Amino acid sequence: MTDLRILCVAGCRPNFVKLGPVIREMRRHASIHPLLVHTGQHYDHDLSGVFFRDLELPRPDVKLAVGSGSQAVQTARAMEGLESALVEHHPDLVLVVGDVNSTVAAALTAVKLGIPVAHVEAGLRSFDREMPEEINRLVTDTISDFLFATEPSAVENLHREGIAAKRVWFVGNVMVDALLSSLDRISASDVLERLGLQARGYAVVTLHRAENVDDPLAAGSLVEALEGLLGLVEVAFPVHPRTRERLHSTGLLRRLEDAPGLRLLDPLGYLDFLKLVKEASLVATDSGGLQEECTVLGVPCLTMRDGTERPCTVIQGTNRIVGKTPAAIVDAALRAVSGGWGTAGPPDLWDGHAAERIVGALLENTDEIKGRYRGLRGRALSCGRTRASAA
Repeated sequence: MTDLRILCVAGCRPNFVKLGPVIREMRRHASIHPLLVHTGQHYDHDLSGVFFRDLELPRPDVKLAVGSGSQAVQTARAMEGLESALVEHHPDLVLVVGDVNSTVAAALTAVKLGIPVAHVEAGLRSFDREMPEEINRLVTDTISDFLFATEPSAVENLHREGIAAKRVWFVGNVMVDALLSSLDRISASDVLERLGLQARGYAVVTLHRAENVDDPLAAGSLVEALEGLLGLVEVAFPVHPRTRERLHSTGLLRRLEDAPGLRLLDPLGYLDFLKLVKEASLVATDSGGLQEECTVLGVPCLTMRDGTERPCTVIQGTNRIVGKTPAAIVDAALRAVSGGWGTAGPPDLWDGHAAERIVGALLENTDEIKGRYRGLRGRALSCGRTRASAA
């Protein structure tokens, strides 16, 4: 069988989680040679380095220094660095995951160089184009050649958008692969002892989306909701650096620091964080991936948004969309801690084998991948050099 050289791109914490099982599965096949690119969209130890350790990821073959910045700045820096990496390593395929700026940057750069793209976690839709992530999803799926979906609604979305059925695979969820393969190590974490927390005696809160933390009114409403939760349980709140900065600038951070029963934490590693989630009485979040992890762990999840791109988590019963109104959030939390929240278990194919299905599909299509843009790739690179020279 012809060898496949696959360049895998990660930019932030959720990307590392999703790529871990895929790269491990690729390494089981002598005919696949994975390369890992870390764009540096998340670049400090708490948001990046500790995840490489906990997920047993290989050291990146390429590290870019994208750093923080506006949506446009991050995307442009990633594209510039990725172009050089693609020209140097000349992969047969670029594999991207999720919906962050690094995802769309890698997909765009690869396609413009005539290199096929595979998108893991394709087809998820919030139907809210004010979300930057939604634009990233739409663009990435439109230009990708292989679209790997986590749930049936994602497959339906892609078909409705005119994506040919032969380009779409329903494979399950690689985040679930990572979670199930790490359960023993998650259970062994002593994070509860270190924090002085009792199992089922606290809630976990995370906030990071721009719609929630950049808007002072929305942030203020959610802080009020967190204060309401403290009347029910203790709250552990690992604070994303960007969220901490925004809350500090509006004075809301001081308000939280003074709230009794609220633990403001630095970001946690993968194993410690999921142990915290696994033993919580409930989770309140605006994260997408955490909704899925709660579904597998059977932990009640309150999604503090007006919708979700992961509807199967609601269908399975663990996740409730509660919006941003303090009274609605606290009322849902009261029902959760009172034990009135039944669940139906994980969705179809969330069984720990999604990475095997993804790699299997790529192996079955090796000839197509190798031949798809054979005549275009050289011209694309040549065109880019010509323009650069002319400039």
